[in-house]
Formats: sequence, structure tokens, C-alpha cells
Amino acid sequence: MFTSGPDESADVCVMSSEPDVDGLRVLFQSDDYIVVDKHWDVRIDSKMWYEKHTVQAQLRQRFPHLADPNTYYGFRFCHQLDFSTSGALCVALSKAAAGNAYRCFKDRTVTKAYLALVRGWVQEESQTLSFSIGRNSTEGKTHMMCVEGTEGCENPKPCQTELTVLEFGSYDSDPVTKVLLQPLTGRTHQLRVHCSAIGHPIVGDFTYSSGADDGPYRMMLHAHLLHIPLQPQPLLVTAGDPFIPAVDPKWLPQRSLRTLADTVEALLQHRGEEDRKKEEEEKEEERRRRRKEQRTEEESEEQRRRCQEWLSEWAGD
Repeated sequence: MFTSGPDESADVCVMSSEPDVDGLRVLFQSDDYIVVDKHWDVRIDSKMWYEKHTVQAQLRQRFPHLADPNTYYGFRFCHQLDFSTSGALCVALSKAAAGNAYRCFKDRTVTKAYLALVRGWVQEESQTLSFSIGRNSTEGKTHMMCVEGTEGCENPKPCQTELTVLEFGSYDSDPVTKVLLQPLTGRTHQLRVHCSAIGHPIVGDFTYSSGADDGPYRMMLHAHLLHIPLQPQPLLVTAGDPFIPAVDPKWLPQRSLRTLADTVEALLQHRGEEDRKKEEEEKEEERRRRRKEQRTEEESEEQRRRCQEWLSEWAGD
């Protein structure tokens, strides 16, 4: 298995509001893929001439020899991260590699987990958020998503997010909770909308706080874990933990319920068990299909034999 991600506590970055076009942090690199640690408030790509700081520009700067002239941006991004979200972002270096990763995302076999600081103290330590999400058609909010049942919510689709509480603490003296979020579906702004829907919006989420939460230097949402079950070698990458006092002294942990490392290990173990169970069910289904085909062939052969006997008897008469 391709793996990356040293001890999170040693993986400290200094707070910076301005991304450096040359400061691309590479988490993993092979002949087929590069995984980078995307900076917050950076677009993945852009067709706008004034958008200078993009991941695409950083990749061209660092790896000009790997840019593919047959693509518009030069690089094939396997998935998306919001402008305000930081963390693990996978880039395919060939059309074939992109296709392999795409199939994993399409089949929902990819495991992703995000770290977040959310407002208030979340009482339920482990929960599944199942709010359907649709586009907001309300004037002035068409760039936002919303949960089913709210005014202006169009075409809501089922969504699920697993939330696990890691720590309680404070941010700039206000109560906050550090959580691990695992999206089981991939709707736009899903994690941000789900956290807001339970009354615990993500710290620094300017959009889903109606512009009120503008104090923090960034939105506190980070793509920590990315596991793509590629064959023959799965890809497993972690992007550290930026929500520690050494990075941002305004975040003060007060009570820890579980460690990030143990929580991620349990998540991957659970996902592995689910995948093995699904694989076994698929094998059993294949065995049933083959048995059915064999019975059908045997029945067809018996029918042909009886028909031949009848024809022989008829010809003798």
C-alpha cells in the first residue's frame, strides 16, 4: 500500500494568510499520482487571468515536466476541495491513472475524513448526520446549499456524514469542539451544511454563518485522510493536523475524548471490514449466479434429450 503521513504533531505549519505559489507541500508522489496538502483559501484551478494562486499554478511551477498539454489545466484532479478547505488533494499524472481513481470515487470505495473545529460543544459524541441537501434558490444565496425543508431548497438529495468528537476546548475564548467528519456521500458543501444544520457551524465559515463568523484567519476544515483502494497498490495519505495550539494559539484544548490516530485507525479498520463483507457478498452472488446458470444448462440439456427421444419415437412410428 502506498502510504504517507508522518506523526501529526511533528507536521507543523506556520499560520499564513497568503499562500505561496512556490510553497506547494507534497505528501506523496509516484509515477501515477501526486498528493498535495492544499492551502486554505486557494482554488484548485481557474480560467480567470487574475487568479494567480491556484494549485494548478503551483503544480506547473514545481513540476513543469509533468504537465499534460492535452488537458486544459495541465493536471488531472481526481476530486475537489472547497476554496476555503485545506488538506489532501490527489492529482493523476496520466489519463489511465485518472480513470482508475475515478472508478473508485464513482463506486464510493474511497475513504475520506476531515478535521474540523465547530462552534459550541457537541453533546452526542458519535452520530450520523442524514440531512438531504439541495441548492438554495433564494436571491443572494444561490452560491449556497441548504437542507431539505428550508425555504428555497431545490432538488435535495440524500446525504450522510459520520461525526466523531475528538476534543472539547475553546477558540479565542469561545467554546468549540474538535471533530472528525467522514462524508459517506459527496454533495457540494456537505460537511459545512451538515454541521450548520445541527447548530454547530464550522469555525470561520463566513458563508454559512451569513457573514458573521469573520474573526478567524481561516475556515477550520481540513482534509486529513485520503484512502483510494487502487489496484494493485492502494493509496493511503494523511495530511497532518493543523488544529493544534502550536499552529494556532487561539485554539485551546481542554478535554480529550479520543486521539486522532486511534480514531482514524478504527475508521479504516471498520471500512476494511465492510469492504471484505461486501466482497464476500459479491462472491456469493457470483456463485449463486453460476449455480443458476448450471441448472439452466442441465435443464436445457434434459429438455433437448427428451425432445430427441420424442422425435426418434415419432420417426419410428
